Amino acid sequence: MFGGVFMKTSKILMFIVFTTVFLIFVYQVVSLGTIVFQNHSAMQEEGIESLAGEEDVVIRSGLPNSNQLVFSCNVDWGEEVIPDMLKVFQENHIKITFFVSGRWAENHPELLKEMYEDGHEIQSHGYSHKLCSQNSVEAIKEEILKTEAVILDILGVKTNVFAPPSGDYDETTVELCRSMGYKMALWSSDTIDWREGSTALVIQDRVLKKRLNGAIVLMHPKEETVKALPVLIEEIRAQKIDIIPLYRLSH
Repeated sequence: MFGGVFMKTSKILMFIVFTTVFLIFVYQVVSLGTIVFQNHSAMQEEGIESLAGEEDVVIRSGLPNSNQLVFSCNVDWGEEVIPDMLKVFQENHIKITFFVSGRWAENHPELLKEMYEDGHEIQSHGYSHKLCSQNSVEAIKEEILKTEAVILDILGVKTNVFAPPSGDYDETTVELCRSMGYKMALWSSDTIDWREGSTALVIQDRVLKKRLNGAIVLMHPKEETVKALPVLIEEIRAQKIDIIPLYRLSH
């Protein structure tokens, strides 16, 4: 009788131990997976992932001792904000690089001309904001060529740098840009100004806590970004760093 009770008790204890160990294992696997996913998402958001053999095509930043910094502004919307942005740049004698989508350029040719006539560099953001890794290489090539044709028609300028929408690209995108004689522009500092809660102060903190020398700072035509610009410009210049368009960046 006592032997039977002992056996049952032993089995119950073994079951409890086994279950506990199994649950701890599952917890660790899930936690590790969550950490990996979060790190991957953060790397994508900050634009710091890279592929082997892309160095001759992809531009992420300039030389760390260059005393230069690039403001890079992606435009597929925000035309109501761009005049205020241009005014800030005019007042501070700054030229930046605007990456515009072809469809936006077609719909706002006069504003595009104003951006260019103010001395800003105009480059390609693709035609309709298609993600490179989720579309065929033929589709992305068409995106680049259509945008090139639109900007050439409006400004008489041929683009040679492509900023992939959302910073999304893969090996085939790199090869495509290389074959077309294009560089691919990414960034080293992201304002993430499109995210809810991105006030001027938050944007300033995101930029100023990063290395500024040689940085490419990504932004969009958002009202809070315009509010953040005067302080950003002042703080950057206080470090004896020149704000320049991408084509002048030493890298």
